[in-house]
Amino acid sequence: MNILTIEKLSKSYGMKVLFEEASLTINDDDKMGLIGVNGTGKSTLLKIISQIENPDSGSIYYMKGVRIEYLNQNQQFDLDATILEQIFKGSSDEVRTIRLYEETLEAIEEDLNNEVLQNKLMDLSAKMKDLDLWDYESQVKTILTKLGIHHFNKKVGELSGGQKKRIALATALITPCDLLILDEPTNHMDNSTIDWLESFLSQRKGALLMVTHDRYFLDRVVNKTIELDKGTLFTYSGNYTQFIEKKLERQELEHSIERKRENLYRRELAWIRRGARGRSTKQKARIERFEDVRDAKANLEIDEIEISVGSTRLGSKIVEINNVSKSFGSLNVVKDYSYILLRDDRIGIIGDNGTGKSTLLNLIVGKLEPDTGFVDIGKTVKIGYFSQESEDMDEELKAIDYIKETAEFVTTADGTKISASKLMETFLFESDMQYTQIARLSGGERRRLYLLKILIGEPNILILDEPTNDLDIDTLKVLENYIDYFSGAVVAVSHDRYFLDRIAHRIFVFEGEGKIGEYMGNYSDYMESHKSKITGKALPASVVSEQQEVVKEKQGKVKTTNEYPKLTFKENEEFKIINSEIDKLEARLSEIEKAMNECGSDYTLLQELQEENELVEMDLLEKLERQEYLSQKDELNKG
Repeated sequence: MNILTIEKLSKSYGMKVLFEEASLTINDDDKMGLIGVNGTGKSTLLKIISQIENPDSGSIYYMKGVRIEYLNQNQQFDLDATILEQIFKGSSDEVRTIRLYEETLEAIEEDLNNEVLQNKLMDLSAKMKDLDLWDYESQVKTILTKLGIHHFNKKVGELSGGQKKRIALATALITPCDLLILDEPTNHMDNSTIDWLESFLSQRKGALLMVTHDRYFLDRVVNKTIELDKGTLFTYSGNYTQFIEKKLERQELEHSIERKRENLYRRELAWIRRGARGRSTKQKARIERFEDVRDAKANLEIDEIEISVGSTRLGSKIVEINNVSKSFGSLNVVKDYSYILLRDDRIGIIGDNGTGKSTLLNLIVGKLEPDTGFVDIGKTVKIGYFSQESEDMDEELKAIDYIKETAEFVTTADGTKISASKLMETFLFESDMQYTQIARLSGGERRRLYLLKILIGEPNILILDEPTNDLDIDTLKVLENYIDYFSGAVVAVSHDRYFLDRIAHRIFVFEGEGKIGEYMGNYSDYMESHKSKITGKALPASVVSEQQEVVKEKQGKVKTTNEYPKLTFKENEEFKIINSEIDKLEARLSEIEKAMNECGSDYTLLQELQEENELVEMDLLEKLERQEYLSQKDELNKG
């Protein structure tokens, strides 16, 4: 069933066109993800659909009686209200009924003989039953608990920014509606909470429209992807992975159409140049067609963000964390922790909110002093620290002046010097935007500007605290690519599972009471090893790593002939077929390598292929070692 239809919607701010003649249909079973570069108007479109803002032109046709619940990024709160009071301040019929019932109940306690109040309570009780609201409060408390909120009578003013955002999300989730609109719902959430929210939204009845940069979240929740690209809305059926495939198909089709248009244009231009006579009606029509073809040139430029900046030399001594402890009152967040950072480290840090992840980063960069122990930083180390809150930006500054505070000219990775203005263009800050005051940039554009400033400082160690918050997917992809070729160590706190799978080679887990666990591999490897500890079905990554080291050690070991007795019957049979088994494993490795080269941007498939590649390589190593062992025994027997 159709909930709403958008026809030819347009919106501009000054000279900046956000979208033009955008059209979209939302049905009651749609779960839609809206993506696009920061500053293109995604949040504005959500506000227009929610009737908070008005379009410049176009229309939206709503189903009669449709109910829309909108969670924006800047929710207003009553700081003196308790958490439950804040939740029940909503305007839906259900929430109003519960609020009136609670108020009437309190009034009756003060005036037990008031018949008017007694009758009102009876009417409200009947309405509570009709609306099936008797279990509503317990449902609210369950959702709050799942979102990490446990003290329901705590004042809202006493909560952190992240906790307030989760209260706002809980309010949106428990409010009955036909269309739920969420703007960056996973920001400031830990991984376990995101897993729960995925499951909740997947099972929730009703339409969903959300903006999020979390690619795994998009893959697992949405069945339709909407892209806002250069002012145009494109609709794709399927999740994020399917969107990537279909977008490539669309771009190839557009290029094919443009090539045909250019060929037609060249033929018509040649005819015009030969001297068209204007008196013939047919010739006039052909001239008009020429003008139509000329003016129909498609905009096939693809906005690609690039980061191409050098880094300073890094010496042998990097960062040593030595028996560091840090507490806040009775809360131990880091306890007797030691680690020596390596030049090629790619570390992802995870854990529940409030366990101390950001504290560890602040200890490393010197923003906090440890209670005991020390952090020793090498003389050549230059840290680029991308914090959650960004830095205090002077909002009166123009964007380009903010960048020029760090450098007016930048040396790129290949040694070329370019101006700050030119570099900003490659980072999607066109010339007019460069001279825009920071106060007028969107939150995502500010984060992108802040990231650019850090990178042009040419750091050789990157410390990233929730880098995926408020950055769009295109910027994240380029940051991931930059990290691939970055010559120093990277340490990142993140709740973005895709990002951690993409960049991390080691996972640090804050396990509570100051304990930090260390696991080899990326986030998915950690989750697999974590499950194995519970189920006993698979070996942890650390054990696999130890086995790999044993294999390497065995490979390097020199064996003497005295170590080999005669081949047994079973070994003889094994020796006959081991060459064919090795051939099969080598052939499979070739197939996997070919598949990895052909899988394009399907990172999920690439991940699976990489995992299989590692397992096959392990099998091959063991077979080669076994072959060597059997071969030497066979030679001994022949001798």
